[in-house]
Amino acid sequence: MKLNEKQLSDIDAQVKRLIKTDSYYGKMYRELGITKVENEDDFRKIPFSSKADLRNAYPLGIQAVPDEEVVRIHSSSGTTGKPVIIPYTKKDVSDWAKMFARCYEIAGITNKDRIQITPGYGLWTAGIGFQAGCEYLGAMAIPMGPGNTDKQIQMMMDLKATVITATSSYALLLSEEINKRNLTDKISLKKGVIGSERWSDKMRQTIHDGLGIELYDIYGLTEIYGPGIGISCKEESGIHYFDDYVYIEIIDPATGENVPDGEEGEIVITTLVKEGAPLLRFRTHDMSRIIPGDCKCGNKYPRIDIIKGRSDDMFKIHGVNMFPSQIEELLLHIDGATSEYRVTLAHEDDKNKDVMLLTVEAEGRVHFEDVAKQMTALMKSRIGVTPRVTVVPVGTLPRSEKKTKRVIDYRE
Repeated sequence: MKLNEKQLSDIDAQVKRLIKTDSYYGKMYRELGITKVENEDDFRKIPFSSKADLRNAYPLGIQAVPDEEVVRIHSSSGTTGKPVIIPYTKKDVSDWAKMFARCYEIAGITNKDRIQITPGYGLWTAGIGFQAGCEYLGAMAIPMGPGNTDKQIQMMMDLKATVITATSSYALLLSEEINKRNLTDKISLKKGVIGSERWSDKMRQTIHDGLGIELYDIYGLTEIYGPGIGISCKEESGIHYFDDYVYIEIIDPATGENVPDGEEGEIVITTLVKEGAPLLRFRTHDMSRIIPGDCKCGNKYPRIDIIKGRSDDMFKIHGVNMFPSQIEELLLHIDGATSEYRVTLAHEDDKNKDVMLLTVEAEGRVHFEDVAKQMTALMKSRIGVTPRVTVVPVGTLPRSEKKTKRVIDYRE
């Protein structure tokens, strides 16, 4: 998708503002001789930015405004080594709340709704982002935060929450608990806004059936405001993103070259008006594609497809490159199998070979041995890998209040 005139002007302003600072990127652009962005060619000369840059600039090297203009910092979750710290100005916080309120509106949520917020607060962007958007919209926020499932369900019933916001892992856990306790007729939920991790179609269906609610995918990452830069609509035909705040391009993760609209690749995001820590051409590692054309819902914001996975989620076994999403796709074809699984990678020293152990859950109505045989056969024929498959009852694998870790690699 090509840059429009307004986006080019915004990026040109960002570059000119950055090179006047002693921030990490200000120094980098000056050294590279990047002074302006007047056209697509100028834009393509800007190098990609990455989490490695942000860690090199730790703690506040990417800050592009004076300290007195910074009103908040956030830090990304689930990383190793140095954390990534992002400073926000008052305008950044306000812009984020506006975008988040748009997300709620696209999901059909109004100021009459009661929104139960289960993602974590603090340095993580999730909880406070969901709340800021809720308050900007004028809806009632129920700021529960993660955990304490008994209290979550009690408050959900007593306050008649109509919207649940959660990671897909925690939405699944709540769905299972509510059904286990026969409380489905006592909750008032109508919609779920789910984010922070990719989720399979099978998991989506399980949550939808268990809670009887409409589900919406919300997209974002700490480096780029946080969740709330885009959301799916009722048509379930991709995620609308706000191109007056962010520009999205899709690249081939191996070559870094842009791919045509409609072709899958890695999402690269440029912040158009962010002040505290502008990021130009930031590699997210999220895999998706631009969806060409207009959406049937009538919303004019452009779309990317639902996130398919991460380019850095890939693991290698027996010479084959694999993604967790491939396993999720196969589970869809097996009757009785749930969306839950775990991959354990290890090395057998006595045989000097790697081994893949795959644990999947299945309903009690099916024979576990049959599920194991089917999964083994599908893995061998579709992917070219033969794992050791163990099938366990529903609920055996651990549920998470945040993101579920699917792959554990014990190999050195």
